[in-house]
Amino acid sequence: MTDSKTTEELLALEHEGWKSLSDGTGDRFYGDLMIEDGLMVLANGMVMDRDTVVAALGQSPPWTRYEIDDARLITIGDDTAALVYTGTGWRDGADAPFVGAMSSVYQRTGGSWKLALYQQSAKS
Repeated sequence: MTDSKTTEELLALEHEGWKSLSDGTGDRFYGDLMIEDGLMVLANGMVMDRDTVVAALGQSPPWTRYEIDDARLITIGDDTAALVYTGTGWRDGADAPFVGAMSSVYQRTGGSWKLALYQQSAKS
């Protein structure tokens, strides 16, 4: 696994994810991207399995804009890596953007990357 290639691939997936959350297709995107027993740990303390993520994203208000900054790759194994970054998202009607430290752990399965664990912590 080459770090620059893996970073590019995982950053592309993160951008696709944010775009899906902006256009209302996040439920389908993350339903396909997450491994069967994958989890998301959100800044509000919720821990959601894949089915709960899909149901919640089907009803979430869209992001109007987002930014990904300071991305770093952590290689965990031959087919496992984490991407850690600062994510900022804006929603219509919100006074301030959500800014979080985010990490996504991916596992390569059958030639493609799948999301095993996503975690976010609000940055103040």
